Amino acid sequence: MRDLTQLPKAHLHLHFTGSMRVSTLAELAQRHGIRLPAALLDADPLKVPADERGWFRFQRLYDAARACVRGEADMRRIIAEAVADDAAEGSGRLEIQVDPTSYAPFVGGITPALEIVLDEARAASAREGVDVGVVVAASRMRHELEARTLARLAARHAGDGPGDVVGFGLSNDERRGDTAAFEPAFAIARRAGLAAVPHGGELLGPGHVHDVVEHLRPDRLGHGVRAAEDPALLARLAEAGTALEVCPASNVSLGVYAHAGQVPLRALVDAGALVALGADDPLLFRSRLVEQYRTARDEHGFDDAALADLARASIRASRARDDVRRRLLAGVDDWIARPA
Repeated sequence: MRDLTQLPKAHLHLHFTGSMRVSTLAELAQRHGIRLPAALLDADPLKVPADERGWFRFQRLYDAARACVRGEADMRRIIAEAVADDAAEGSGRLEIQVDPTSYAPFVGGITPALEIVLDEARAASAREGVDVGVVVAASRMRHELEARTLARLAARHAGDGPGDVVGFGLSNDERRGDTAAFEPAFAIARRAGLAAVPHGGELLGPGHVHDVVEHLRPDRLGHGVRAAEDPALLARLAEAGTALEVCPASNVSLGVYAHAGQVPLRALVDAGALVALGADDPLLFRSRLVEQYRTARDEHGFDDAALADLARASIRASRARDDVRRRLLAGVDDWIARPA
């Protein structure tokens, strides 16, 4: 079997705080005098029976981790390490998602918060050889007017170079908020040429995916695995070319599926959907990008040719420039041409 760390790929579903190394979290907590929940430093922070895992435990721990990020130096470190970690796993394109409102109080507002992320993304991109774009995400837990403000901020920094904003997302608990209320924010982002990349179809089923598709017109759907429960919907997504950012470790850790073999990865691919594997929040799920490819290999029987196709799908679904896509796709061809 070929080395999956050498397979060129794009990483399209990674959250800013959730990308943090455990060691970094521990250091930041100590520096700022913050007492962390002990579970955050365990081997598996969400280690409870599958049917007892879920969003609220995850959110409580995520909020505790986010509270340790208290200034520009912390933010720059997280971006720098996330890009370095992706480089070590063969990722040639990273689109990292951030909600700048979470860090604004420590750096003077949402504009400087985003600009710090963008500036460090450019520096890390040059340093590590990973092309980095940024997705600005609003939260379902907050007012839709805040989402419009974030969409306007994202639009001002839209571009296709390293450290530019390439997409606009909507994250947090799918069961909260009115999807339709966020439609104007996505319209602002779309007019600026940004990709629409809302979450949907993980905690809730096909009905929620229908709602997101109708109102937010996603180019990519964060997760989207529950679309497999509605073949007609899945066929519609495949025909439209709506990419699914599938994060198997997240699905299992949040109790959506009892084990990795239940994630409908094969069904999604067989239906013709464009699937891009992502790690989502390695800090909580203790599983980075290459582990998602190992899951496809070990749990779903994907051979190296099929894994190469998954990597190609991630690259094609990205907002990377054409020259970056060509380079990464050529690298995938080289990887599969080598003897196993």
